[in-house]
Parts: sequence; C-alpha cells; structure tokens
Amino acid sequence: MLRSDSLSEATGLRVAITTLGCKVNQYDSTAIARALEQRGCAIVEFDQAADVYIVNSCTVTDRADAESKQLARRARRQNPKAKVIVTGCFAQVAPHRAAIPEVDAVIGLNRLDDLVQAVCKEIGAQILVNDLRTARKVRTVGAGAPLGHTRAFLKVQEGCDLFCSFCIVPMSRGASRSVPPRQVLEEYESLADAGVQEVVLTGVHLGAWGNDLSPRLELADLVEMLAERGRIPRLRLSSIDPPEVTPRLLRLLETVPELCPHFHIPIQAGVDSVLRRMRRRYDTAFVRSLVTEIRRQFPDAAIGTDIIAGFPGEDAAEFQQGLEFFESLPLTYFHVFPYSVRQGTTAAKLPGHLPPQVVHERARKVRALGSCKRETFARQFVGRELKVLIEERQRPGGYAAGYSRNYQRVFVSGLPPTNAEIAVRIVAQEEGRLLGVWTKQVA
Repeated sequence: MLRSDSLSEATGLRVAITTLGCKVNQYDSTAIARALEQRGCAIVEFDQAADVYIVNSCTVTDRADAESKQLARRARRQNPKAKVIVTGCFAQVAPHRAAIPEVDAVIGLNRLDDLVQAVCKEIGAQILVNDLRTARKVRTVGAGAPLGHTRAFLKVQEGCDLFCSFCIVPMSRGASRSVPPRQVLEEYESLADAGVQEVVLTGVHLGAWGNDLSPRLELADLVEMLAERGRIPRLRLSSIDPPEVTPRLLRLLETVPELCPHFHIPIQAGVDSVLRRMRRRYDTAFVRSLVTEIRRQFPDAAIGTDIIAGFPGEDAAEFQQGLEFFESLPLTYFHVFPYSVRQGTTAAKLPGHLPPQVVHERARKVRALGSCKRETFARQFVGRELKVLIEERQRPGGYAAGYSRNYQRVFVSGLPPTNAEIAVRIVAQEEGRLLGVWTKQVA
C-alpha cells in the first residue's frame, strides 16, 4: 500500500516524466504518474516547466546510459530550482554513475513508495536501490491507462533467468517472476472500465509467464483467461522469444478474435556460431521453420525482430551470412542495435570486439534491409481494407493516425473519432507508412 502522508506536500506540484527503453519501462512510468496524480500532482510534458523531473532510464546500451544523463542535465537547465530524479534500469544497475551533479536522487526499481516520497518531500541527495536478485514477487499498483491513450500496457511478468551473454537486464530486473492471474484480470477490468480499446501484454521475458506459478501455467493460458472476459477489443503480445511461440499460441490466433496478428520475435543474430556466443536457446534452422510457419498460417501477420549488429567475434563472413539469412526470411520490420559493451556480462569478456565504426556500419546495412522489408510488407495492403484503431487526430493536416491489427501505421484522411476502430481503404504507401480513406466505423 502506498503511503498517503505526502498528499498535502504534493498538491499542485508539476511533475514531468520521460521514459527510455522498453514497454515495461513505459508501463512503470504510467504507474509512477498514476501514483503521483493520486497525491495531487499535475503530470506535464518533459519539455515544460516543472517542479520535479523524473528520468525513467534504460541501460540496455551505453547510448541509453548517456541519454539518461543527458535528459537529467536538460531538466536541470530547464529549471535550476527543480528536483531531478533518475529511476529505472540505469539507476538500478549503476546508481553511482547515474548520480551526476545535476541529479538530486537516484531511486532503483521496485521502490515506488520511496519515489513518491522523494517527489513530495524535501530531500537531500540520496541513492536508494534494492538488490532485486532475491525478489520473488512483482509489485503492481495498477498503472491504468495513460491519459488520452487508446492503448495500454499491462505488465504481467518481471525479470529474466536466461542470462544471454550480451544482456544486462537480469542484473537490473532480477529473477523471472509472474504476476498472478487474479491480479492481471483485475487490472484488465480496470483498463476496460477506462475505455481502453487495446491492451498490450508486456514483460521482460513475457514467454516465461506462469513458469513460477503453482500450478504451473503458460502464456497461452493467460491469453485464454483474458479472451473469456472479452471486454477489450484488441489484445496484443509484446516481445516473445522464438522457443515460446508455441503451436498452442498460434492456434489461439485462429480462435481468439481479440488477439492481434503481430509477433515481435527477438532473433538477435542470423548465424549459429554467433547465436551460441550470445547464449541463445535456438539455431537458425529453428527460426526459419518458425517464421515460415507463421507466415504460412497468417499471411498478413506482422513479424518483427530485434537484431544485434557487430557482436564480438563476428567476422565479415558471419555478418554477410547473417544478412543473407534475414533477407531470406518473410519478416516485416527490424529493431537494430549496434552491439554495446555492458560491464558485468559475459560478452564484455569475449575476444574480438569490433571497432565502433565497423559496428555502426554493419548496423546501417541491417537497418537498410529492414526498411526494404517494411516497405515491401506495407505495399501489399494498397487497395485493401484494414481495421485501424484511431489514436490521434491532427486538425491542421486534416488527418488521423492509428495502428492496424497487424501493426501497420496508418494515416487516414478526414477526422474520424479517436479511440475507435474504423475500416480504412488503403490508397498509398510511403516509406512503410500507409495512407488511407475512412470507409466506416467498425461495430
């Protein structure tokens, strides 16, 4: 239970929150905002004048670390008298590096009470971080729907036990642990009451949901439970590892109308030797079989992936082989990450670290291929009709924008209602974005 003794101190405070990184971080920021609003704070944009600035940081790359510090410095410049707080994964893993002179408090993960207190009360410079390696429960407070949003993230799992050689996340988020079904369903109902039209199930290792519960469950069980409630028209899965895209989960896509045909499958590398160095749990043959089967069953499904470019020891032949592998797969889009050394990971100690210019050039080539994939996939929908959930309207330009069920960004002429699913006839494609005409509202 969150403390309530800070209500009087918080009333009227203007708080700005900025979020780096993954959907789990976005969920956490929404939870922070909701807790502060309940105490009388006003949440404002990060580029506006505020009394308190919160940087919800990421540490998946050194660039994310640097950006977290840059945002803290920017906040201090915007209001030298404001309070600046850094939380999130960078704060959790490297609190003393996050505690730059511009920062008043560094508060790690799973300390929402302390974060609220730091916002609402006068504090001295402090660092508050728990050791999450022994945590066995996910603390949820019900993040609710972000103000004005049609889509909400629902965190159902936290932490990771895999320890891929490149990844710092198990050290920041702790062991894998699942949110019990009862709590998930309660938050789902709250989101439905708020009028949310799409819920995105998120977790650090989403496919591990249920492994630690008694009796043991799997992600497909949770999807079925939510589908039985049937109060939110769309249900989307965030990132899910290749071995966890099970035949049962694929069958649910055929039988559960709410489940969106969208798979984000982090493959990371297209060569078996590199996958072994990464400590991934599959090979390229498995990936090819999986992606090909998804495309066979669901021709219009979006299939995205994460790719790390320039992993230690990757020679020119391996890079070219990997590029050709990804080119051969029926994928929709890539999220490309230049390899970044994370101290404390196994990969940091591997031989064969590549010069930064080589890493970034390889990332550029992979991104170029990803852009081609995105455009090729989008082009097939020109002349067809898609169901689009409208999320924003831009009156000056006279258009609205939203996402189709298969995760295509669609811009619609006219001003259809927001937070509504409409049928859109696609008339053009520009750089992977679709342009369309509103035909009718979906019942």
